[in-house]
Amino acid sequence: MTIRVLVADDQMMVREGFSVLLNAMPDIEVVGEAVNGREAVDRVRELAPDVVLMDIRMPELNGIEATREIVAADGAAKVLVLTTFDLDEYVYQALRAGASGFLLKDASARQLADGVRVVASGEALLAPSVTRRLITEFSKLSQAPRLAPSAQAAYGDLTDRETEVLVLIAQGLSNSEIAERLVVAESTIKTHVSRILVKLGLRDRTQAAVFAYEARLVTPG
Repeated sequence: MTIRVLVADDQMMVREGFSVLLNAMPDIEVVGEAVNGREAVDRVRELAPDVVLMDIRMPELNGIEATREIVAADGAAKVLVLTTFDLDEYVYQALRAGASGFLLKDASARQLADGVRVVASGEALLAPSVTRRLITEFSKLSQAPRLAPSAQAAYGDLTDRETEVLVLIAQGLSNSEIAERLVVAESTIKTHVSRILVKLGLRDRTQAAVFAYEARLVTPG
């Protein structure tokens, strides 16, 4: 099945470059482009893409707010944030807003295509160490948000094993790696992950990782 992609970036060369790279892939089709966050939200509503490549710094509506609106309005479209450098506080905010991961703009064609495939499949682009470092770095900040009372109550509904799995998700481990660590079947881990997301009211593994850091289940560093 072809993965439908929307590219949102205020720089024409970036939009066209990513479009050419992705359209060269047999399983990916760029169905539209957007020059700012507001247009990205409108185009998602119009085109129903599977994945949105979202620049953060755009006019009219930035990528963080656009991500928040897209996630709130459409449960199907996944947002993959694009940034020029990895330690970017705005990326952390975008992850909290519901983005499924991020890529550096200097990613190779293969990394770009693989990132789109990972996010489209429902996984989070969380495994790279740079993503773990990003979340860790901004969880250290004194103003890093803590869980709301409702989220604290939801956390209390997790079993001990689900909490253990949540911590490993935050450390960037895949389902297979978690299964190996806990010496259980990968299908069992998938079940745990699904239950964690439902109990916490989260969209995907990236939000689960952010939740774990804000719940102070994982010590930054």
